[in-house]
Amino acid sequence: MTSPLPYDYAKYHGLGNDYLVLDPARFTARFSLTGAGLAGEAVRLICDRHRGVGADGILLGPLPARNGTPGVRIFNPDGSEAEKSGNGLRIFARCLWDRKLTGGKSSFYSALPGGQVSAEIKDYRGRLVSVGVGRYSFHSSDIPVAGEAREMINETLQVGAERLTVCCVSVGNPHCVVVDRNPSPEIARRLGPMIERHPWFPKRTNVQFMRVRDRRSIEIEIWERGAGYTLASGTSSCAAAAVAVRLGLCEWPVAVQMPGGTMTVAYLPGTGLELTGPVAAVSSGDFAPELLTAAGLTRSEAAAVRAAPSRPAARAAKRMPKPGAASRARRKIAAKRRTKPKRPARKR
Repeated sequence: MTSPLPYDYAKYHGLGNDYLVLDPARFTARFSLTGAGLAGEAVRLICDRHRGVGADGILLGPLPARNGTPGVRIFNPDGSEAEKSGNGLRIFARCLWDRKLTGGKSSFYSALPGGQVSAEIKDYRGRLVSVGVGRYSFHSSDIPVAGEAREMINETLQVGAERLTVCCVSVGNPHCVVVDRNPSPEIARRLGPMIERHPWFPKRTNVQFMRVRDRRSIEIEIWERGAGYTLASGTSSCAAAAVAVRLGLCEWPVAVQMPGGTMTVAYLPGTGLELTGPVAAVSSGDFAPELLTAAGLTRSEAAAVRAAPSRPAARAAKRMPKPGAASRARRKIAAKRRTKPKRPARKR
């Protein structure tokens, strides 16, 4: 059992796609990899950018898993749970590296409820991180997509008054890649929500609008299931790259340009997709007692002890002058000088 983080959350981002890492050991609730998780209401509150800390999602971990592998669960800001997140997994890997929980290794594994995932820290500062996303499938039953079993390549999807050409793919979570619209934030925000909740997709879907730039690069705009318009997404990058290669428009590896920046997707025979990109630390801190209460969370005894100031620190705080004390003292001295009677001058 590792010691809990010395703070309630650590915040990181991958190209503007930001997550909060919450250490389960900080809280009294008994979370597990396949059992109890964060309540949807708590996730929505904490991720709210006006009423909470604000984030595109929460990574709950490390959680106990088989063979001592650190486990993680991924929550979308709408409170739903995600099967997989490329950026989330890369951020979790960076957090494990920062906390020295990888046994000194730059290549290691983390665990999702659905299985293990490989990770590799590519530089000594931990700022470039790869994760193995695994195999992908265009078959409708794997994504899933409603209707007869078929390969989801260049299908026509009716969305309102528009007919779109799409390819659908699973990379461990569902994606719908629109291939006949030039990507823009406006089109992602307009069509993304309708595609996400289209009757074709019983589990909803992530949505990408793709344009091929050349044989080695593509450009996408993203509407993420449970999160909305997003600056970057790891599994979206993988899905769009897989579609571009399947259509014969690109070859591996593929650089994926997004509003937040660029990630690289490679295909490794025998293991599947590998996603590489930057991860940056943002901040760390404690939730205010009011937010903890509203989220239904309570700090564990170990976390509460760490959060409380030490006795020497508390004594030092008591000795510190109160705000404004120095200026008040100066005013008193000046007043005494003004009221003190002057001594008569000596006669010479």
